[in-house]
Amino acid sequence: MAIQLKQDTEAPDPIDGIAHTLDHLAMSTVAFATNALSPSTLIQSYFDWMLHLSVSPGKQLQISAKAGRKVMRLADYAMRKAGDGDVEPAIHPLPQDRRFDDPAWKQPPFDLISQAFLLGQQWWHAATTDVPGVSPHHEEVVSFVSRQLLDMAAPTNFIATNPVLQRRVMETGGQCLRDGFSHFAEDVERYIRGEPPAGTEDFPVGERVAATPGKVVYRNDLVELIQYEPTTDLVRPEPVLIVPAWIMKYYILDLSAHNSLVRWLTGQGYTVFMLSWHNPGVEDRDRDFEDYLRMGPLAALDAVTAITGAEQVHAAGYCLGGTLLSVAAAELAHNGDNRLKTITLFAAQTDFSEPGELGLFIDDSQLNLLEGAMWSAGYLDSSRMGGAFQMLRSNDLIWSRLLGTYLMGEREPINDLMAWNADGTRMPYAMHSEYLRRMYLENELARGHFRVDGHTITLSALRQPIFAVGTERDHVAPWKSVHKIHMLTEGEVTFILASGGHNAGIVSEPGHNNRHFRQATRPAGNPAIDPDDWLLGATAHDGSWWAAWESWLREHSGDPVPPPPMGAPDKGFAPLCPAPGTYVLER
Repeated sequence: MAIQLKQDTEAPDPIDGIAHTLDHLAMSTVAFATNALSPSTLIQSYFDWMLHLSVSPGKQLQISAKAGRKVMRLADYAMRKAGDGDVEPAIHPLPQDRRFDDPAWKQPPFDLISQAFLLGQQWWHAATTDVPGVSPHHEEVVSFVSRQLLDMAAPTNFIATNPVLQRRVMETGGQCLRDGFSHFAEDVERYIRGEPPAGTEDFPVGERVAATPGKVVYRNDLVELIQYEPTTDLVRPEPVLIVPAWIMKYYILDLSAHNSLVRWLTGQGYTVFMLSWHNPGVEDRDRDFEDYLRMGPLAALDAVTAITGAEQVHAAGYCLGGTLLSVAAAELAHNGDNRLKTITLFAAQTDFSEPGELGLFIDDSQLNLLEGAMWSAGYLDSSRMGGAFQMLRSNDLIWSRLLGTYLMGEREPINDLMAWNADGTRMPYAMHSEYLRRMYLENELARGHFRVDGHTITLSALRQPIFAVGTERDHVAPWKSVHKIHMLTEGEVTFILASGGHNAGIVSEPGHNNRHFRQATRPAGNPAIDPDDWLLGATAHDGSWWAAWESWLREHSGDPVPPPPMGAPDKGFAPLCPAPGTYVLER
């Protein structure tokens, strides 16, 4: 006879609450001092790298030999340059590195300075990668941090070693430095006052951007739902519901008149609805992922079908909004709800096993620190997230701008996309912590472990046609990661690989110069295909991918019908105010 042992249940210890609070306060203090970057992760990563490098004589021999060869290459270049002014350099910058494009960098001694820097940069990459025994995450952190330090020390950042800057100082008689200091003082003053960057005032929301006519037809504590006015006599019977990311304002998809996806889509004969997220404050600290699911796309779907009378809807999600839409679609499928006719994902990940360089900022130690920072404030401020994104492209987004603005004295004109990028939002403590842990750290959605309302949902239940867009230079949602949707559903998947990055690749209106994309469709039931194999078989096209998406939507839509009314007062969805609404104006 088996004997069942029962463990005594202990009464809650009042010390537990105090300990929990103390730990959060400590992490909050550390996060404030380190800008929410975990020193523990950095220490562990560098210790792992140094320890394994110290016991890897083969790797030591390899990088020592590389150092010797690079010194010889630099010396050889210097000797050839002394004899003939026009010689092949010892090393070329990477294609995306434009810091040394100016002809002045080909003149002595600056050519030797730039060549030495590039050779040294290449050596450090070799020294910090492929060290036997180092964990992949620690290797990525060490390589990334080393690259940041090298970018900081690049000769382009200093007057003494930058011939282009020296020429600018001479041409302006030093006025560029005075102008740069004025720009610096203005930016510091704006930062202290909590004001947006200079020039953003030229793009007022609701006037120059987010100006497509429409009405807010539904509002709850988390979202406003905007219905846009039709611009054609007839529209497709299936409306388009767009779920943007809540990390930034929705109007990335409704910028200026010439590049607004919303305005363009209404002009093609579609009824368009857009979610606009509330900018959360400390009172929203306990809003969790399920709140965003229920009060966001699921509540909006109810409103859209009630207002239009449509039985099915085309749903599209951008970035985090696409991930949330995928969860919503799986939840609807679990409940036998077939109101989603198609699903479109713009630069949205559903499998986070290879999230790209953003994964550098996500591990248990980093999240523990970040949760401490959010616990103290009740939310994560957009400036912290924006700082992480800038570090991923520090050459372009940090050092080049500092050089141009504060040393060259040339403030870059603000455009609509830059103004939108400066208009950030906050993310509530509970939701953002849950999102990072469940998606990035545990990858629950792709692994089939994601639970909603007490039950497990899975993307394998999706049967709708899917249109997914990745972009070539996306540092936030790498296209090969976006492509993994092929592995998670057996339905038809049309995949687009567009030129550009995470934002500019999506805002790719027809007529935009130098745009191109690749496209291929995996029929329903066919095996998944590797992204590299997909790339070989995809068809290349010039121009914007928007037209390809509209053609795909048209194929999955019914015959045109008269437009639905703006709102439905008799069903509880009376127009509340003109677009862009009130939530988008919250700061």
